[in-house]
Amino acid sequence: MPEPRMWQLTAGSAALGLALAAVAVTAAGPWDTGQRTAERARAAAPATGGAHHARPPAPAPPRRPAPAPSAPGVLPALHAPAAAERPAGRPADLAATLVPLLADPGLGPLRTASVVDTATGTQLYGEGAGTPMTPASTVKIATVAAALSALGPDHRIPTTVTASADGRTVTLTGGGDPTLDPARLGRLAADTARALKARGHTSVRLAYDTSLYEGPELHPIGPNENLAPVTALMTSEGRLDKSDSGPAPRTADPAGDTATAFAGLLTAAGVKITGAPARATDAPAEATGAPAEATGAPAEATGTPAAAPKAPAPLARTHSASLADLAERTLTHSDNDLAEALARQTALAREQPASFDGAGKAVRDELAELGLPLAGARFADGSGLDRRDRVSAALLTALLTRAADPARPALRPVLTGLPVGGFTGTLAGRFDTAPATAGAGLVRAKTGTLTGVNTLAGTVVTADGRLLAFAFLAGSTLSPYEAQPALDRLSAALAGQG
Repeated sequence: MPEPRMWQLTAGSAALGLALAAVAVTAAGPWDTGQRTAERARAAAPATGGAHHARPPAPAPPRRPAPAPSAPGVLPALHAPAAAERPAGRPADLAATLVPLLADPGLGPLRTASVVDTATGTQLYGEGAGTPMTPASTVKIATVAAALSALGPDHRIPTTVTASADGRTVTLTGGGDPTLDPARLGRLAADTARALKARGHTSVRLAYDTSLYEGPELHPIGPNENLAPVTALMTSEGRLDKSDSGPAPRTADPAGDTATAFAGLLTAAGVKITGAPARATDAPAEATGAPAEATGAPAEATGTPAAAPKAPAPLARTHSASLADLAERTLTHSDNDLAEALARQTALAREQPASFDGAGKAVRDELAELGLPLAGARFADGSGLDRRDRVSAALLTALLTRAADPARPALRPVLTGLPVGGFTGTLAGRFDTAPATAGAGLVRAKTGTLTGVNTLAGTVVTADGRLLAFAFLAGSTLSPYEAQPALDRLSAALAGQG
């Protein structure tokens, strides 16, 4: 979905703000000290210069990563009280704060809200919390949670190359990884060429297989710079420019373009490609791995039993980053292509068709197993671009509360992937005007923007160290330039609660 561009910070304010965000998240998060998986990887890696994210190895038991010397903490660490010591909340006080902010004309005539203490699951404030609303991109919270629940954070999406029984055709098979990039495609081609040459083949046909996905490739919104055709095989999300997030010109044939690029890479690696790449369903029998005799006369005509088709021989494979990393990227950058891919991965895990309809059913079924409030919910797509999507504010806060549960570590990327107010992803250019600046670095939330729809759902650290989950959904808004600041003020007001 289209989201505002990142605003530019000075070096000093960036260091200050990021340090503040790190301290706040560390205190509030019941997840691996609040670090994203990529940050944890850097913290564990040896460093030779620049900002160090871990102490040097020592014979004593390993210590927790230390703050980077280049960005020292500017606030004392917040220590959330134990759940038993926490106040139950003061709903009356919270209502007095939120009701006037919810009345902001910028939010339009339709607005709902839910605020929950993640440690206890207690709803501290609700306004139409159970009413299904068009969520826009905040539906990605549900998409990501379902994928993590169904597959686990370590799942990786494969792209494979196989050879037919006679070795004359190779097939590039998409596994649904929209993050496959030219560099990985090049390594896959190099591995394929080596395997072919080892088998004595230097001239082959090339087929490509997208049959993992079913149904229409085109989203109901039609051709759009926010989403490529949804196919199991693509490179760099079908982007035709150098961008890696946000709207961009898209190819109309991501799979065909990827296969053509792969053919060129194989040729450069010394393997001649005969003819143009063809979809596996349109290719000769050899492209599917079926031996040539399978297309000949029936077995009865010769009096001999029919031979079972031989399975295609594996040649090479590449994998995406872990699902935890993909989940974080989906949320931070509101990545529509990844969201649709993760919804289909959930469908495959639940043995549903990998289509818009099958993915929607699979996401709902997976969330039902988590015991979430799904009354009125509908998942018409995984990205939130479809206006037929419906979720309630209560469902979004319940999802965030589940992700904060120490007993559900697989869901932690739902929280660690949320953009940080004023600093990262789709919130980088927000929380920059008082009084919303009170939430900068303390609010982590997923944005949602469609014409007439503006939403915000995430977590915030309160003054007394509690972690609250919130969801504010507004419909029939007149302008995002009025609605977004109003949503920021609502979430920032929660940071002052204590």
